[in-house]
Order: sequence, then structure tokens, then C-alpha cells
Amino acid sequence: MNLPNKLTIFRIILVIIMVIIPFIPVSGDLFGIPFTWLIIDAIFIIASITDKLDGYIARSRDEITTFGKFLDPIADKILVLTAMIMLVEANRLPSWIPIIVVFREFMVSGYRLVAVGSNGNVIAASIWGKLKTVTQMIALILALVDMNSFGAFINGNLQGFNLVLNIASTALMTISVIATVFSGYDYLKNGKELLNPNAKHTEKEKITSKEN
Repeated sequence: MNLPNKLTIFRIILVIIMVIIPFIPVSGDLFGIPFTWLIIDAIFIIASITDKLDGYIARSRDEITTFGKFLDPIADKILVLTAMIMLVEANRLPSWIPIIVVFREFMVSGYRLVAVGSNGNVIAASIWGKLKTVTQMIALILALVDMNSFGAFINGNLQGFNLVLNIASTALMTISVIATVFSGYDYLKNGKELLNPNAKHTEKEKITSKEN
């Protein structure tokens, strides 16, 4: 239970707190943003920082553990999907966005398991995967304090700060969804040989010939 793993567990605890906050009566607002959502957004930002911090500490201190490799990506997915589901429940995010994210994450996780289990290889994240992560986090930070629904600016009813905030959150969320789709496609393309029976057979033949 080193520091990186403690930060990962702390991130999961922060997610639980995020879910509880809406049930706590908090009155008041700042620039039209309820304090409840400002608190949730602050917690999300702290959790996002721990996501980068635990990985950096683990690599710099050579404290990478099997437990950390297992729990860290799960904590990341829990954080992102929890924020999205809360926005869907608040009628500020269409449900098809988290559905795409869930579909992609299940597919990628499955491919990673097959890759590691078959030959010990790890499918590296592409530029689309990195773009997805960055835009997704920033988009959620903005969306959590955007009291208008996804794409509300199209109706022309928003002005000033609300207009800029809605355009920024909608644009970044759209980019993150596109990056999510393309990164998922990259995993399919780069890992398709793992599901090819002939490729597996050939690999076995190579191993057998070396052993003989």
C-alpha cells in the first residue's frame, strides 16, 4: 500500500463523495452556478489531479505494483462515468455519450486482456487515446459547472458567460467523443490479429519450432 496506490483509493473515495454531495442541502450560487455543482466540480478536479499524480509518483519512485496496475484504470473509468451519469441525470448530457464511452472501455479492456494473456504484449495508447483523455477531462470540468444542456447554444437563447461556457463544454465533449471512437478503432485495427485463429496457430507453430 504505497503512496500511488493510496492516491488511487483516495480517488475512488472522492467519487463516492461526489455522488453524496447532491443529497446535502447547500444553498447559494456563484455567477449563477449552484454551490453544489461547484463543490462537485472541485472534487472532480482534485480526483483528476490524483489520476496524473499517482502514475507519475509510481514511475519516478519505481513503485509500480500489480495492485496499482489493476485498480488505477478502474478508478479512472469510475470517475469519468460517474461524472457523466450525474450530468445525464441532471438532463445536461445526452445518454448516448456515456454509452459510447462504456462501449469503448469494455472493448479496449477486453483487447488488453487478450493481448496480455496470449503473448504478454501491451497495445500502446494512440494519439487518439491521449486526445480522448485530455479533452474528456477538460470537457467534464466545464460541463459540471455549465447549467445548460449539451448544445444549448444552438437555440440562440444564451448570452455572455453562459454562451461561452456552453460552446466550450459542448465542443470539447464532441471532440472527446470523436477521439473515443477513433481510439477504439485503433485498438480494433492494431489488435485484430489477436482474434485471428490462423494468426494464433502460426504463433503456436513458431513457438513449437523454437522449442524443437
